[in-house]
Amino acid sequence: MPARTHLRRAALCAAIGVLLTASALTAPARADTPPPRTGFETSHGARWTTQPEELAFLADIDEASDLVGVDRVGTTGQGRPLQLVRIGAPAHGAHGNTVLLVCSQHGDEPSGREACLTTVRDLAYATDAETRRFLARTSVLVIPTANPDGRAADTRENADGVDINRDHIALRTAEARAIARVLRDHRPDTVYDLHEYGATAPYYVKDLLTLWPRNLNTADPVHDEAHTLSESYVRPAAQRSGHSTGTYGIWTDPETGDPVKQVAGDGQERILRNTAGVKHAVGLLVETRVDALTEAEQADPAVNNRRRVGSQQAALDGLFAFADERRNRIGQATARARLAGYADTGPVYLGGADNDPATEEQVLADPPCGYRLDAAQYASVRDELALHGVVARRDGGGFLVPLRQPLRALVPLLLDGRANHHLTVGHPASGC
Repeated sequence: MPARTHLRRAALCAAIGVLLTASALTAPARADTPPPRTGFETSHGARWTTQPEELAFLADIDEASDLVGVDRVGTTGQGRPLQLVRIGAPAHGAHGNTVLLVCSQHGDEPSGREACLTTVRDLAYATDAETRRFLARTSVLVIPTANPDGRAADTRENADGVDINRDHIALRTAEARAIARVLRDHRPDTVYDLHEYGATAPYYVKDLLTLWPRNLNTADPVHDEAHTLSESYVRPAAQRSGHSTGTYGIWTDPETGDPVKQVAGDGQERILRNTAGVKHAVGLLVETRVDALTEAEQADPAVNNRRRVGSQQAALDGLFAFADERRNRIGQATARARLAGYADTGPVYLGGADNDPATEEQVLADPPCGYRLDAAQYASVRDELALHGVVARRDGGGFLVPLRQPLRALVPLLLDGRANHHLTVGHPASGC
């Protein structure tokens, strides 16, 4: 991979205010409108952007830029809006790859949110030809604050005490339902999930960690693209900015670099990076280190905060280079994975991971052609099936959920009683 990236943040910022007349898109943000700044930026990292500041920031960008649309895709338990920002191709009906950023699912992990907000602004106001070409072929979607109630309370969970990143199968929370709706309606090719983590010296101390979908139901080409995104784009981009990197969930020996043990990052389907893989998107989890790295960071939290946000911004440069340089490979991988479900062949995995082979009991080597639900069962899961994009049809007095559909592998995970996070227990069907 070349050392440079197509969307270096410095180039974006330098281009603000320069009018590009020859473009595949309409005009960027008005030249007479100064680009807004986040509360994090105006305080030089001394505090995080407040939610009222975020709403005003996005409203200003939405009003100023023809490239941006802001939609409300849900409402939290405490009445806060869940917003989706659309940048580039979606507002103009163009076709191309779609990238989704999901920021601050955990409310006490704010650095990714700050990186997402400045990315929205920088893309909206960019006028350089390279970025404009990128946005003509790429739909960038951003959920800037996926857990507004948790962010307000500075808690990992939402207002009901639920970890949203363990709810992408059951969809019991308004926040996970909003994300599922975006996945269903926009079918992003790449889903990029921004988090933070606490270090454990000396085995787990890197500045930035990444992890692809480990779930075995992820189609091989999609899995391979996610691995490439991690190892050949995001981590190198962070390293070029001076940050050390590693694999999320794996403790390593500080002298040899050999793995010591796995402490997180399994293949369970209810975690977003894995849900994304099962739904045929190139998923990636990115975690930046919270703990202070230097005496300067220990003495001044703002220095620590700026490093955390800076590492997320550097990693995003790698994401956008990946989306630009590999768009054809990404599109082919995700499209073929979606079409493969119609063939209704091959095993479905109820457990295991790419580094942890499934046991015999965890493999449906010859899955049923579908699952039958009685009327009461269907009523209890109808909304969740619809949010996932899983199709059901009437079958006598009940309903049949066939496997022959794009989300083939997801059906048993939802309806087979042997699945770890099933919604209900359907009756395996034959002769569908």
